[in-house]
Amino acid sequence: MYFDKILFLIIAANVLTSIKGFSDRLFFDNYKFQIGAINRGEKIRMFTSAFLHVDYLHLILNMYVLYIFAPIIIGNIGVFKFLIIYLGSLIGGNLLTLKFHKSELYYSAVGASGAVAGIIFASILLNPSMSLYMFPLPIPIPGYIFGIGYLLYSIYGMKNSVGNIGHAAHLGGAIGGYGLILLLDPTIFTNNTFIVLLMGVPIVLLLLFGDKLK
Repeated sequence: MYFDKILFLIIAANVLTSIKGFSDRLFFDNYKFQIGAINRGEKIRMFTSAFLHVDYLHLILNMYVLYIFAPIIIGNIGVFKFLIIYLGSLIGGNLLTLKFHKSELYYSAVGASGAVAGIIFASILLNPSMSLYMFPLPIPIPGYIFGIGYLLYSIYGMKNSVGNIGHAAHLGGAIGGYGLILLLDPTIFTNNTFIVLLMGVPIVLLLLFGDKLK
């Protein structure tokens, strides 16, 4: 019951903050992620931007995915470690975004996607055989294949600026979830060594050759 309350509080914080931002443009602009403002010292945006969303569809999608995957983590390793992964992935997503877009002073973004991506990846490592759908494939695929595909697409999206999507935040959040779940539950590595290493390949490639993406 306790973990349900924590998850509810996170979802409620996202919903209430986003709705405030929908109707109050000044509030939205003051707390969204923006490179120039962050460089001037407004570091709070690294956190607050993850509770704002562009519109109701963006908000509902993120909260729905969080609602589906969060219980997997909470049920396996507890609510406190879930919070570490959520918040760590949130910051990881924004740190990678800040690094990748550092020269674009007017670059801005909002959304919980980085934190949610970390929760998805942590869930996959806890249960790599889970079946997930990846558009446009009409059939479910194993979770670890989904994870690898997600990472590769995010890297491709960063390099080619595909759509109005924060690919760097997704990727940074996924990397945060991957690393944090292994730190918090090292038995995952011994139980699923091959899959952990396989999912880690795109991350290693990014760390080695990330500077060549731009």
